[in-house]
Amino acid sequence: MNQKPSNAFVAASWATLLTGITAYLIGLWNAEMMLNEKGYYFSILMFGLFSAISLQKSVRDQLEGIPVTNIYYGLSWFSTLLAIVLLTVGLWNADLLLSEKGFYGMSFLLSLFAAIAVQKNTRDSIAKELPAKQDAELYY
Repeated sequence: MNQKPSNAFVAASWATLLTGITAYLIGLWNAEMMLNEKGYYFSILMFGLFSAISLQKSVRDQLEGIPVTNIYYGLSWFSTLLAIVLLTVGLWNADLLLSEKGFYGMSFLLSLFAAIAVQKNTRDSIAKELPAKQDAELYY
């Protein structure tokens, strides 16, 4: 990485993340479903966000030569795909309109992608501000 991400890209990434999460949560708040169903969809969002960030970090670590165990790398991929599969199965079996299912799917994927972009920007910004790569590894 030779340069720090632009302020516009950082702002767009954060705005996209907040938009995706907010839309998803507003949809859950207004949904006419049982509380346990809302909890399921909320848990999948949190699990998906965490696993996507973990996947981005492990992929980036490998590219930069930072040791990552194969089991952690594999679990990062597995958990990200599992979050997507769990949402898909939940929506497939849900008693929702097709437009609602599409809304949840799109806001979920938007949130995952934006979380990856925010993590990348954060890492690139910190790495550019620190004088040496060894110092940067201490912060993430």
